[in-house]
Amino acid sequence: MKNYVIGLDYGTDSVRAVLIDTANGQEIASEVHWYKRWMENKYCDASINQFRQHPLDHMEGLEHTVKTVMQQSKVNPEDVKGICIDTTGSSPVPISKDGTPLALVEGFSENPNAMMVLWKDHTAIREAELINELGATWGGENFTKYVGGIYSSEWFWAKIAHVIAEDEEVRNSAYTWMEHCDLMTYLLVQDKDLKSFKRSRCAAGHKAMWHESWGGLPPKEFLGKLHPYLADLRDNLYEKTYTSDEVAGTLSEEWATKLGLTTDTVVAVGTFDAHSGAVGAKIDQHALVRVMGTSTCDIMVATDKEIAGNTIKGICGQVNGSVIPGFVGLEAGQSAFGDVLAWFKDVLAWPIDNLVMTSGILTDEQKDKLQNEIDSNFIKLLSDQAEKVPLSESIPTALDWINGRRTPDADQNLKSAISNLSLGTKAPHIFKALIHAICFGSKKIAERFQDEGVQIDSVIGIGGVARKSPYIMQTLANVMNMPIKVAASDQAPALGAAIYAAVASGLYSNVVEASSHMGSEFEAEYHPQKETVDTYRQLMDSYNELGAFIENSIKNKQKE
Repeated sequence: MKNYVIGLDYGTDSVRAVLIDTANGQEIASEVHWYKRWMENKYCDASINQFRQHPLDHMEGLEHTVKTVMQQSKVNPEDVKGICIDTTGSSPVPISKDGTPLALVEGFSENPNAMMVLWKDHTAIREAELINELGATWGGENFTKYVGGIYSSEWFWAKIAHVIAEDEEVRNSAYTWMEHCDLMTYLLVQDKDLKSFKRSRCAAGHKAMWHESWGGLPPKEFLGKLHPYLADLRDNLYEKTYTSDEVAGTLSEEWATKLGLTTDTVVAVGTFDAHSGAVGAKIDQHALVRVMGTSTCDIMVATDKEIAGNTIKGICGQVNGSVIPGFVGLEAGQSAFGDVLAWFKDVLAWPIDNLVMTSGILTDEQKDKLQNEIDSNFIKLLSDQAEKVPLSESIPTALDWINGRRTPDADQNLKSAISNLSLGTKAPHIFKALIHAICFGSKKIAERFQDEGVQIDSVIGIGGVARKSPYIMQTLANVMNMPIKVAASDQAPALGAAIYAAVASGLYSNVVEASSHMGSEFEAEYHPQKETVDTYRQLMDSYNELGAFIENSIKNKQKE
């Protein structure tokens, strides 16, 4: 008798569900749902880095995708043994005392502060700075030491501190907060007791300064110095955390009916998309897995012996049991990767959107056809032309900090810059410079791990950029001077979530065993082109010089 599990992967723009055969990892069915309100740009203001999402987008997507894969596959619901959800993070959501997302409570349905605060929301820069200052000066334990020594505006406490300082109504009504992966898991399970609900180790350790050495979350004495609400909030959060191979509960009757499953279906503890993506790509020791999408997350696992009690500076956390239980999960990343290239596309598309597409000369049908043709060819043509620009030409130098810097050494105040422009600089030259920038940012992350004593023997790329852009992947291999394998799965994070679900359901004894049977194979491998390595090293020197100049300029301006 065959057994199946479902992995749900919540990305920035959409959620996808995959139904997986647990014997071999074969994808039986899949479905994607694009967030309706997000696509309408509701609750967001890019000018102040505010990015919020309505929980209804996620709930509607959950129901649609799972119901669809069950209908497509015609699999017996009783044969679906488990389900696991991965999400972006840190993306906290305010929750009322009865466990309802605050945006679903009357009076808050259109309030951005009652929404999920998306990972890329950087409105909490000041609050993050206060956390870092307090950690270093309050006289007790520095609770940032296991998250690289720098707390980020992208993370749990900073975002909550910003929202509750800005919105008294939300502060008075938000009984507790949940990471997105915890919320979606909580909604599914039968037992709705907030206090006993199993929170994600990945989310708590990497984003909320949870660590076993100080008994869980930072104490009320510390949090209260940031804001009295945060001290009170700690009582309504959690002490213990759980890894994603564990059972959070079973499907409630309500959601079993909605999804076409049974109440015997096990729901695993939630996780982050990058962590499950690494599992889906068969992560192993000394392998750096790059989850490459709008941003990147760079994931590694190490033994306690290898870490030897050291704390790795400037990364996004080192957490016992995250990624693979029994190992220390290490996370780093770039705040923008694909977003850098998407930004440039939007800049170039301005005259098309505002002149061509508003012209009365073209019919609506012609505009639609033209828009589809442009969307299909824009990035591909730019990539093809950029690839043809020889490295010997005068190529601009760019920084990848279009959305701040995640690692190494988080600083969301930083901005991007481009230098070495001339009258001979064309769009493909700038595009090539931006590709160089995202690859140089990747190299900086690898160098930090290596400088801190973490060995890297191989690199694995997963995600849309890894599979769709040979030019970017070859450039990355040249810059990193290391072979890069590309996972064959289109849905590595969802596949990884399914692997966790298989373990939680008792079909495998541990994540390593399940991953070996169910994880993705590799479809391509890029090797450094030795004749280019020295040139890229010189170009990266220019990147480092520009980065140092911009960073010093911004810091000096802040001091004025």
